[in-house]
Amino acid sequence: MLKLIENILSPSKQGADISNSAFSYEIRRSQRAKQTRIIVSHGKVEVVAPPRVAEYKIHQFVQAKQQWIIQTLAKIAANSLHHKKLAPAVYGHGAEIPYQGASYKLSVLPSKLKRIKIEFGPEFTAHVPEALLANDHGAEIKEALIRWMKKESKIQVEQVVKQHAERKQLFPQTIKIKTQKSRWGSCGIHNDININWLLIIAPPEVLEYVVVHELCHIRIRNHSAHFWALVGEHLPDYKTRRGWLKKHGSSLMMGL
Repeated sequence: MLKLIENILSPSKQGADISNSAFSYEIRRSQRAKQTRIIVSHGKVEVVAPPRVAEYKIHQFVQAKQQWIIQTLAKIAANSLHHKKLAPAVYGHGAEIPYQGASYKLSVLPSKLKRIKIEFGPEFTAHVPEALLANDHGAEIKEALIRWMKKESKIQVEQVVKQHAERKQLFPQTIKIKTQKSRWGSCGIHNDININWLLIIAPPEVLEYVVVHELCHIRIRNHSAHFWALVGEHLPDYKTRRGWLKKHGSSLMMGL
């Protein structure tokens, strides 16, 4: 699984605060968890614990890790200051739209259609109903672009699966495009592949890496040397692609 936080199957049940610390945290019970662990992401602390671990022991565990949590939160916050959002501030004529590792100008044209239609090539064109043009329609254009990119993500992910799956018999049960703020992809216990649509903004080779990463989890569920060797068989340069995602992932996660 490729993510910013761990993939937890069970839903969040409760939150908790440490009275003498500068952060709050959320407890998650997971049938898959073998031991209690702490996941720190931007402005968020989650504690994942097996179902039978007593709650007071979870709080004791967090208290013992307070210093590490505070330092990690500060580090993530500092890193986020060095990343800027790739998307434009205003979705209007002439805006620069990020797509596949590049930026393309947006043209806005009046239309007789009842709904905004997005076209691409060699730039983005938003065909906006005339009734919307009289008012601020930036939000509607943004929503239309997101819908378009989600559909395009599904097409491209399916192409990557078709290219790589047969080689090692890594066939997913289903392929879903998700809106996620904390992970790039996941492979479920029934070989269901989920991919974050925001990867359509990244260079195509990065999206390919994430899809291959999750396909390889069909065969190997961990991140052992054998797993990375399998990824390398499909993508010998996967470390470069992985490095791009580590460097630019925060900006990518800011979305459109």
